Amino acid sequence: MDDRKAGAAPQADLVALMRAVAARDETAFKQLYERSSAKLFAIVRRIAVSEAAAEEALQEAWVRIWNHADRFDPALASPITWMTTIARHAAIDAVRKGAERVSATAAAIDEELAEKLPAPGAATDGLTGLQLQRCLEGLDGERRGMVLLAYSYGYSREELSRRFDKPVATVKTILRRSLIALKECLGGR
Repeated sequence: MDDRKAGAAPQADLVALMRAVAARDETAFKQLYERSSAKLFAIVRRIAVSEAAAEEALQEAWVRIWNHADRFDPALASPITWMTTIARHAAIDAVRKGAERVSATAAAIDEELAEKLPAPGAATDGLTGLQLQRCLEGLDGERRGMVLLAYSYGYSREELSRRFDKPVATVKTILRRSLIALKECLGGR
C-alpha cells in the first residue's frame, strides 16, 4: 500500500474531527484528544520544567484547541501541526510563568536572607547566623542566588539552568564550588 495514501486517511479523519470540534461536537473533541494527546504531551514535556507543569500546559492547550478550533485551516497546516503549535505555546507560557516566579523569588532573596538566617550571635550547630551570612555574602550575586534558590527554596538544577540561562552541568559545577567555598569560609565544618 502507498505510504502517502496510508497517511492520508488518518489526516483526513483528523481534519474532519477538527471541523466537528469547531462546531462544538464534544464527541469529536474526545476522539481528537484520544488520538493526539500522547503526542502533544510528549512535546509539552520536553519544554516544561516538571511533569505537573507539562500537565497544566497540556490542559491549557486543549482549552485553546477547543476555543479556537474554528480558526483551523487545513490549507495552511495539518491538524497535528496546528495543535502542536498551540501546545508548544502553552508550554512556553507555563515556563515563562515559572520564570516569573523564580525571578520574583530571586529579587526578594536578600531581604528574606536576614529573616531565614538565625539572629547574629545565635548558635546553629556551632556557628552563628552572622558567620553564615558573611560567608554567603562572600559569594558573587549569581552564585549566592543559585545556592539560596537550590537549598532554601528547593529549586532543581533544571529550574536554575533556565533561570540563570546556563547549562545544567554548569549549574551543578557552580553549586558544588559554591558549597566548597562556603565550607572553607565556615572553617571546614
